[in-house]
Amino acid sequence: MPVYSRTHGVFSWNELITSDLDSAREFYGNLLGWTFMESQTIHGQPYFVALKDETLIAGLMTREGNVPDDTPLCWDPYITVDDIDESARRVAELGGTVELPPTDIPNVGRFCVVRDPQGVSLNLVAYLDKAAE
Repeated sequence: MPVYSRTHGVFSWNELITSDLDSAREFYGNLLGWTFMESQTIHGQPYFVALKDETLIAGLMTREGNVPDDTPLCWDPYITVDDIDESARRVAELGGTVELPPTDIPNVGRFCVVRDPQGVSLNLVAYLDKAAE
């Protein structure tokens, strides 16, 4: 990840939640010149990391098997925080809700899914080895 993505309060990652990984890879690959590297989600489902040249751009995953069935197909942003557990606690204090509590992402860090007081959902993430960047 680029250094700026490790800064508290900065949008640092985007994931596409799609119903068709093959079409999404074809569309974004042809439109934007992205290439893809296959991995897995925390649920063991296929996950593709999009790259532009050698820069990590985004992730792509299916809704099925990864998120609740009523989750809309969308781009799903992540905002970096210094401490995921403290941030999740503060969400509740500030009138939001924690939809998915802090959860480990192997070799990446920890994240949670929250909704603000108006019901807008987003992900908070604290990356591993923040000081090393």
